[in-house]
Amino acid sequence: MPVLYLGVLKNTSKPAVELCVERDVSSFGRWSRGTYSEFIDFTARLCAERTKAGTREAIDRDENRAYDYIFHVYGYQGGICGVAVTDQQYDQRVAQAILAKTLQAFTAKYPKSAYEHLQPAAKGSPSPLTLPELKEYIINYQTPENVDPLLKIQLELDETKVFMRKNIEAVLERGEKVDNLVAKSDNLSAQSKMFYTQAKKQNSCCTVM
Repeated sequence: MPVLYLGVLKNTSKPAVELCVERDVSSFGRWSRGTYSEFIDFTARLCAERTKAGTREAIDRDENRAYDYIFHVYGYQGGICGVAVTDQQYDQRVAQAILAKTLQAFTAKYPKSAYEHLQPAAKGSPSPLTLPELKEYIINYQTPENVDPLLKIQLELDETKVFMRKNIEAVLERGEKVDNLVAKSDNLSAQSKMFYTQAKKQNSCCTVM
């Protein structure tokens, strides 16, 4: 699936809090969906935490990482950040237009007081808030060309904008390494951490070859 994740996160503290999210990991094998979903959530929080208000960019993976997706982020007013996870070929402007539409829908429904004190949900629990539009968007926009009139307006507004694309390592703070963050994460199972290590080793071997 081109769009795997669409969510709104509170990013005023660490870890970032998933306020509402919709996922589609049906393209993965049955037994690997949980692992991929954990890594997508982990990286979405990581990116949101390091995205300032007004920032709109696409964050790519490092060549030796365990996944091959783009994390589109939109730092918004009110201490929230929109994150969309897509495949490498997905149109970046469309992803940003979807995020703009998502964040507008979220802020129209929820004032800051509704989420500013929310804490991360327990592992395996649903997000604390709901936004029905997320399910609609993640279904309708699997194909970038499948845009509606409202999204076309957003695309026209963004036509002259250049969205930066950077490597995941570029968003980390000085001294931080993804490997260490993975090892310390309470939201990744032991199985997911082992998968990450094995995938990194395998990708490193392929790079050397």
